[in-house]
This record gives sequence, structure tokens and C-alpha cells, in this order.
Amino acid sequence: MNDQKYQKVTPELIRRLRFIVGDKGVIADEGLENYARDEAPHTHSVLPEAVVFPHSTQEIADILRLANTELIPVTPRGAGTGLSGGSVPVHGGIVLSLDKLNKMGEIDEANFCASAQAGVILSNFCAETEKHNLFYPLYPGEMSATIGGNIATNAGGMRAVKYGVTRDFVLGLEAVLPTGEIITTGGKYVKSSTGYDLTQLLTGSEGTLAVISQVTLRLITPPSIREILLIPFNSLSEAIRCVPVILKERVLPVSIEFMESDILQLVKDYSGKEFPIPGYPAYLMLMIEADNYDDFGKISEHISEICLKNGAVDTYVPGSASAKRRLLELREYFYPTMQHRGMLDLADVVVPRSKIADFVEEVKRISKRYSIPIITYGHAGDGNVHLHPLGPGVPSEEVMTELLTEIYQVGATMGGTISGEHGIGADKKKYLSLLFSAEKLALMQRVKKAFDPHNILNPGKVV
Repeated sequence: MNDQKYQKVTPELIRRLRFIVGDKGVIADEGLENYARDEAPHTHSVLPEAVVFPHSTQEIADILRLANTELIPVTPRGAGTGLSGGSVPVHGGIVLSLDKLNKMGEIDEANFCASAQAGVILSNFCAETEKHNLFYPLYPGEMSATIGGNIATNAGGMRAVKYGVTRDFVLGLEAVLPTGEIITTGGKYVKSSTGYDLTQLLTGSEGTLAVISQVTLRLITPPSIREILLIPFNSLSEAIRCVPVILKERVLPVSIEFMESDILQLVKDYSGKEFPIPGYPAYLMLMIEADNYDDFGKISEHISEICLKNGAVDTYVPGSASAKRRLLELREYFYPTMQHRGMLDLADVVVPRSKIADFVEEVKRISKRYSIPIITYGHAGDGNVHLHPLGPGVPSEEVMTELLTEIYQVGATMGGTISGEHGIGADKKKYLSLLFSAEKLALMQRVKKAFDPHNILNPGKVV
């Protein structure tokens, strides 16, 4: 769908854009490089021809109507924290930055929901709702991301075992179609059987169907306490075998993370931080919520018994708030460590939970065959495996494509898919044919065309 011939951003178009958003609302020279890429480690930078900062939904509509008429590509951008090249303006044109749409809306305590403009930072949204003793439980791992960006990518994160992903909390949207029409979807209600669910269609569409300008999100009451349970094992297989046993026992942790000794050693080398019980090949780290510490004690004791009966060698509960904080900080160091170590790429394959150990073992075989080290860790509770091929050396793009193709094929063969939370963007688009039939891809292209007949909105992404 990328054979569209786009027009260039001319001085006259810049003048018209400034008429819409004001002189300070357009960058057309210095500073463009700050909007040329996202945080994906290998994405090529592409300079936009202009960056525009709307202050309202109506301004977004006016910009898109103008771009659609003039055939100018438009790339929506939140905080630029994406990991799949989703906000890279691969065809130049306009980057539509939602930085200025950063106002909170109503916090409705009676209906357990809150509205916010799409450019509100996730950490700010959470802080505002918590002032009303309400809680937005999702934690995609990057609190400086925007709410709109989270919805556009259907962000997941470490708390998905108990709470699901972003789409499970999206009640309604205000969005602008590429042709300039403003639509609203959903509302403060929690159930609907009325027509096509456009809220869910736009959630996860990565800015290819519409620009999300305002959101309404479901909230819950905050947990009383949240504690950590760390459990070492002699092998990843033994650790993964415990996960369905824990869940069958009606114990629902907030998160179940798995990690192996290689990533912990790299974190130690990078940060100097020591893991609390080092020396074991694999670990599960569980986050548990409870009403009080007595209940947490009973839950953690029950989980410990399950794991010790199924191959665990020990259990560890941080004995203080500072010990818990240090353990969580170690987990937060995983991605910065990979960046420092020289990761060549990253992937977030999803497989059925029971297949994680088999998948990781196969990835290690592929890694050895290519002589490219691959670090794995991730979310054992939902089957999401993060993979980081590392240097030394920089293999050719062809070699990296072959490596990732093999990994994605293994994941697909095991009943999985190629991305659980990072999205497809520009980087993973070429791998979709490993999963989707030609008929399914053609259907997705027809949906795209129905929303965006001139293919101006985030072209070159997803389909």
C-alpha cells in the first residue's frame, strides 16, 4: 500500500499549517532530527519535512484535512518511546506531535473512569487518578510514554497476568479520521452490543487508521499492598512448569516474570548491583497484591509450597521496602543494560505459556548456529518473551533478517505471534506473512483503505 505518490511540504503549506496552529506550532528547519526516529535500536532515522503541534482536536482535523487534500503523509507521534519504528516518518511529510494535548479531563469517581487528552504522560495520568483513590493498574514499562501512544500500540507490560493489556481498560475514544472527520466511540459504560466496536479497532492500530485525541479509561480501586516473591530454579523448564500450576490453584499474581543467570550477570557488570540470591540458572519473580500482610503471607506461602514441590530450590521475600525497591530496580535495568551491551535488535515474541522453555531452548540453538548471542527474559504469566541479539560485531541486515525470520517461524509454529506489546510499526511489517494468509492481509488493507483512502496516515506501517 506504499505506492502512493506523495507531495512535498512547500513554503505555502507551512504558511497554511501556521495559520492553523500558530507560528510557534510548526518546526520546519532546526529541531527536525528530534522527530526522526523512536527508541527502536536499529531503526533508520528519517527527517520529517515539518513537525506540527496541534492544541486541540479541531486543529488535528484541520491539519489532516489539509494533508489529505494535498497528499502529504502524516505520522502521529506521542513521546517517541516506541520500539518498532512506529513513529518514524518513513515517507517524510509531517510529524503530528501530540505533546500539547496534555490536559486531564474528568475523573469520574462514581463510574470508575477518567478522561484525558492523548498527549498526557502515563505517570501524570496515574498520579492524578490516585489523588481520587482510584488506580490505573497497567504498567507497560515506560511511564514517560503518552496515554495515546499506549492505546495506539495496545501496550502490555508486566501486570498483564492479572489486569490484561491496554484494550481491556479503554472505554471510549475521540479520534480524527485522515479525511478530517471527528468521531467518538464508546463511553462510560462497560458493556455494549451495538454495532461494530470501533473503540477496539482503533486500539492497537498504531496510528494508521485515525489520530486518537482523547481517551476514556476504566479505573479500579488501588490495592492495599503489593509485594514481591522471588523463586530460583535449576532450569528454566522447571520454572515454566510451575506457572500453570500456580494459576490452577486460583492464585492470580499481578505478574510472573522469568529471567536467567545471563541477564543478571550482565546487569551486575553494567550497574554493579548484585541480585539478592545469585548463582541459580533461572528465576521466577512474582508480584502479589493482597488486602493485608497476613493474606500476603498465606498467598506467598502457598505459592512457595507449589514451587518447591515442582523443582524450586528456595524462595525469597524482600524483608524491607528498600530491599523490594532494589529488586525492582534490578528488573528495570534489563533494557538499559541491553542498550549498553550493544543490542543489535529486539523482539517480543508471544507463545503459549507452556511453550516458553521450549521456545527459549530453540532460540538458543538458532543463536549458536548464527554465532550471535541472544539474551531472553520476559513475562512467564502471559507467554511474552523478550529477545535481544547482541554484538560484538554488526551482522548485515540480511543476516539479521534471516535470524529473526527463523525465530518468528519457531514462535508461529508453537502457536504464537511475533509481537505481544511492542507493535508491528515499520520494523516487523515484513514478517507478517509468516503468520497471516494473503486473504487476511488483504482484508486488513481494505480496512486501512476504508479509513484512509489516500494512505496519508502513518504510511509504511503495519500493512
